Amino acid sequence: MKRALRRAALAGAAAIAASVLTDRAPYPYAQKWLLDVPLPLLTPHRLTELLRPGDGERMLEIGPGTGLQALHVAPRLGPDGELAVVDVQRQMLDHVTARAAERSIGNITPYRADARELPFADGQFDAAYLVTVLGEIPDAPAALRELRRVLKPDGRLAVGEFADRHYVPLTTLARLANDAGLHLRRRTGIPFAYYALLAPCAGSASARGASRPSAPGSSGRRETDAPPGQG
Repeated sequence: MKRALRRAALAGAAAIAASVLTDRAPYPYAQKWLLDVPLPLLTPHRLTELLRPGDGERMLEIGPGTGLQALHVAPRLGPDGELAVVDVQRQMLDHVTARAAERSIGNITPYRADARELPFADGQFDAAYLVTVLGEIPDAPAALRELRRVLKPDGRLAVGEFADRHYVPLTTLARLANDAGLHLRRRTGIPFAYYALLAPCAGSASARGASRPSAPGSSGRRETDAPPGQG
């Protein structure tokens, strides 16, 4: 128990150090080592317990960082599944795909794009998630609307938040989610370090937005000149 508390304290200290070192968004690649420290109550294991990735599912991560969550989630989708990772920084995407290759994980597809204008057609994903990323996006409501758009009607969305400078309180998230056509189903953790599970509202207006062209296949990469929004 003491060892677990010590690890949590160290992770919390690293997160505080990260917020002191930089207030820029997206998170700078030069400080990537801090992104490999699991935050208290926001571990990859807790994420998969909440989202329950299924074999053959197609999932989406916004702002994968160095792959802390992606490398944990992707193997659970099986060889017929896919994890699409979206970031505005090519260095982050290259880092994630290199780490995946080292582990013989072949179902992670990188897309360089902006969370406010995702390069996917409507209803493409079984689930999506973003961990300590939403508050870094200049227009969080637009990002949530886009996530609602690309989710299937029975899809699920996990949002992880930690009390840093870009922290989004649960009450704010619930309000923004409702405006985007999503509703809160469950929360784990504590108010200052939580995962929230959201789901599309039946018949929400955001589900009836204009369709976008399909994105490139799993072997391609969407290269857009998107403004900074996540990382």
